Amino acid sequence: MTQDVEMKEVAAAPSNSVSSTAPATLHHLKEIASLLETAAYTKEVRRVVRAVRLTMAKRRKLSVSVLSAFLSFAFSPGSEAHSRLSSYLPKDDDHDMDVDTATSAAQVPKKHASPELEIYCCLLVLIFLIDQKKYSEAKACATVGIARLKNMNRRTIDVLASRLYFYYSLSYEYTGDLAEIRGNLLNLHRIATLRHDELGQETLLNLLLRNYLAYNLYDQAEKLRSKAPRFEAHSNQQFCRYLFYLGKIRTIQLEYTDAKESLLQAARKAPVAALGFRIQCNKWAVIVRLLLGEIPERTVFMQKGMERALRPYFELTNAVRIGDLELFRTIADKFSTVFSSDGTHNLIVRLRHNVIRTGLRNISISYSRISLADVAKKLRLDSPTPVDDAESIVAKAIRDGAIDATLDHANGYMVSKETGDIYSTNEPQAAFDTRIAFCLNLHNDAVRALRFPPNSHKEKESAEKRRERQQQEQELAKHIAEEDDDEF
Repeated sequence: MTQDVEMKEVAAAPSNSVSSTAPATLHHLKEIASLLETAAYTKEVRRVVRAVRLTMAKRRKLSVSVLSAFLSFAFSPGSEAHSRLSSYLPKDDDHDMDVDTATSAAQVPKKHASPELEIYCCLLVLIFLIDQKKYSEAKACATVGIARLKNMNRRTIDVLASRLYFYYSLSYEYTGDLAEIRGNLLNLHRIATLRHDELGQETLLNLLLRNYLAYNLYDQAEKLRSKAPRFEAHSNQQFCRYLFYLGKIRTIQLEYTDAKESLLQAARKAPVAALGFRIQCNKWAVIVRLLLGEIPERTVFMQKGMERALRPYFELTNAVRIGDLELFRTIADKFSTVFSSDGTHNLIVRLRHNVIRTGLRNISISYSRISLADVAKKLRLDSPTPVDDAESIVAKAIRDGAIDATLDHANGYMVSKETGDIYSTNEPQAAFDTRIAFCLNLHNDAVRALRFPPNSHKEKESAEKRRERQQQEQELAKHIAEEDDDEF
C-alpha cells in the first residue's frame, strides 16, 4: 500500500508543475500586453521589439488554456476579435486547468484593444498552432490576420507585421502550398513599399525569393531582387537570409566568385544559435569552392555541431581533391538523397569536370609521356569511346592552361613539359607582392576608419564670437540675480 501511495504522488508531480507554470506564463503575457499598449501610446518601436523578444522566450510554455485566458483578458468576451481567434484554438485536453481565475475575474476586460494588441494576439495564436503542427488552422488564422493587417498603417505595427508575414509564409510552406500566396506576397511588398515599411520590405523580399527558389524559378528571383528597392539592413537575420538566397542565385548563374562571397558572409553573420542555417550556408559554400577549383580546409567540416551534417560533403571534397572519378561516382550515388534534399544535386553533376581535370593534372605531373588509352584507364572514363574522350579532355585542358603539355595525335600520346624550378621565376615575387599589397590596404582602411568625419553642420567658433557669447551669459546671469534680489 505504501508503494502505491508513493507512485501516485510521483505521477501527480508533473501535472502540478504544469499547472504552476501556467499562471506565470499568463502573467508574463499580460505584462507584454501592457508593454504593447504603452508602445502604442508613446509610439516607441523599441518597446514592440522588446515585446516580441519576450514572447519568443515564452513560446514553449504556451497552452490552450493560457491563450484562452489571455484572449479573454485582451478582448471583451463575445467580441468579434475574441470569437475569431478563439475559434482557431483546439479544444482543451485532459490537462484542463484553472488559470489565474481569481485575478482574471477581478480585472475588467478591455473594451477596445489597440491594433498592436490585436495583431499580437493573432501572432500568438498563429505561433501556437504552428508549434502544435495544426497547419490548416494556422493557414486560416494567418490569412485573416494578413487581411486585417492591410487596413493598418502604423509604424508600431511594422515589427509585428514582419513576424506575421514570416509565419504566414511558413504555414503555407509546411503544407506545400507556397505558390498560392506568391501573388499576395507581391501585393504586400508593394503596400510595404508605399508605406515606407523597410522592415516589412526586407522580410517580404526574402519570403518572395524563398518562394521562387522553392520552385527553381531562379530567373524570376533575380529579376525581383535586381529591381527591388535597396536600403540599409534593419534586421541581421533578414540580411543573412538575403545573402544566402543571393548566393544560391549566383551559383546557379555560374557566378561562383560572387556566390562564394555571399555564402561565406551569410555563414559568418548568422547567429550562433542558428545552427541549421549555418549548416546550409556551409554546404553551398563547399560546393561553390569546389566548382572554383579550391579545396576547403578540414576545419570547415569539423565545426562544432556540423560534423555529421557535413560528412557527405567532406567525402565528396576528398574525392575531388584526389581526382578519382570512380570514387566520386560512388559517393554521389551513396548520398544522392542527401544532395537532393539539400538542392545541390545539380551542382554536384557539374563537379564531374573538375574531378577529371584534377586527375589529369596529377597524371601530367607524374608522367612525362603517357598514352591516351592509359589516361582514359586512369581517369576511369565509362564512355563507349574512352580514348577519343580522353583526347578531347586533354586538348581542352591544354587550351585552358590547366596542364602544361602537348598532344601527339598521330601516336596517341600526351607529352608533359618538364616542370622547372618555380623559384627561378617571378611567381613567388608576384605572390608576395599581392600579399603585401593586401596588408597595406587593410592597414590604410583601418587608419581611415579611425578618423572622424568633418562636423560640417557646425561652424567652428571664433575667438570673438566666444568672447561675445561669454559676455552675454554673464550679463544674463547678473540680470537674473538682480531679479531674485528684487523678489526678496
